[in-house]
This record gives sequence, C-alpha cells and structure tokens, in this order.
Amino acid sequence: MTELLPVAVLGARGRMGTEAVRAVEEAPDLELVAALGSPDPLERLVSPGARVVADLTVPDATADNVAFAVEHGMHAVVGTTGWTTERLTALGDQLRRTPATGVLIAPNFALGSVLATAFAAAAARYFESAEIVEPPPPDKVDAPSGSAVRTAQLAAAARAAAGLPAAPDATHDQLDGARGAPVDGVPVHSGRPRGLTAHQEGLLGGGGGQLTIRHDSFPRESFMPGVLLGIRSVAQHPGLTVGLDGSLALWLGGAPS
Repeated sequence: MTELLPVAVLGARGRMGTEAVRAVEEAPDLELVAALGSPDPLERLVSPGARVVADLTVPDATADNVAFAVEHGMHAVVGTTGWTTERLTALGDQLRRTPATGVLIAPNFALGSVLATAFAAAAARYFESAEIVEPPPPDKVDAPSGSAVRTAQLAAAARAAAGLPAAPDATHDQLDGARGAPVDGVPVHSGRPRGLTAHQEGLLGGGGGQLTIRHDSFPRESFMPGVLLGIRSVAQHPGLTVGLDGSLALWLGGAPS
C-alpha cells in the first residue's frame, strides 16, 4: 500500500484554505493531518506528523508560519502575499541551515496563469512594448498582485537579456498612476472591479500588431490543481523556489532537456 503524504493546511477557514482542505481530503495520495485557522497554535502541526504545510493565510502571519514549518523540518507551499525582499532573504538564510527542506512560494496556483506568465516572458523579447493589466476583485489586499509583479519581472529580464531598450512612451503630462506602476520598467495596471476571481493580460506590441496573452480564473477551485502540484513536488526542490514554473518543467525555446 502506498504511503500517504501527511499535509497540513494553514488558513483552513478562508476561501482558498477551505478549497485546499477539500482538495487534499479528496486526493488519493495525500492525508490531511491538520487544518488550522488563525486562532490555532502552530504547535498543532507537529504531533500529527505533517510533512508539507500549505500556507494560505494572510501577509502578517505567513513569514512566521513558514519559519515555524522550516524550523520543524516541514516543507512549505505558500500562496500568501507579503513576501518582501527582506523576508525572502531571511527565509533563504534559514533554509541554508536546513538544506533538505523545501519552500515553494507561488504568486499564482492557477496552472493557466503560470503558463500565461511564462509565455509572456518568452514573447516579450520580440516586441517593442510590454505592459501588464490585472483587475482582480476589490477584496484583494495587494496591488499589483504577486502574479502581475512576477510576470513583469520575468518579461523585463527577458527584454534586458535580449538587449532591448526601454519601451517608447511619449507621455509627459499625466495623473499619478495613469501609466501604471513600473516593475523593472514594465508598467502594471491594477484595476479592482467586482467580478472575476483573477484576471491578467500581457500586452505586447510593435510593428503594427499586438499580442495579448490573457488568463481568467473563475471559482477558486481552479487553483487547486496547482496547490496539489506544489504539495506533491516541493520536497523534490530543496531550498527556496518562487513560482510553479519548475514544477511544470516548462520548455519555451532552445533544445529540450
């Protein structure tokens, strides 16, 4: 009989956490051993023997949650925002002291969104202009979203590697924020209308044409295949990993490995 992977979910009473609890319970190779809400002490992760912790909480709690998991030899899969450069540096330092432990921080668990980000980054080097538009609903606490920031960062890195200059922009008179928030030189425009669960467009333009790479998420259950992929694969990638890209083994040009 195949041994089940013991999993704990933090933020189990939230919208994403509730879906994650259901997804883990229904997975034939996983065992839900703990489902903690915000009042519950983290010590409840230890005695059931959780090997992977899925953190789907809030920015104020996530760094402490993950530090606790790593300290106790648990892998962590994180879908919570609020991971500043300073927090990532501190987590990286901690992980170097426990080299067998893996932490995956995923700006987005929707597999289609991860693919759309990778496609936009791969295409960005071929176009004169690149911009990101993302209008999640008004209950989202960060702007731009982590997904939009990562897409812009990867697109900017691809453009820099290709030696592209800054995108043309003759704007000299604007209201604050009208041209979006620049992320490594790529403008990101954040709307917050009621409607979609998540939505993002990469707008790539030049030479009289435009390529739009768009992804929409509707119910939160659409994120669960990515959550389960992260849970199943995190132990295979010790140290700190940002993004599900590696778990998808994306091949976007060059010789396949």
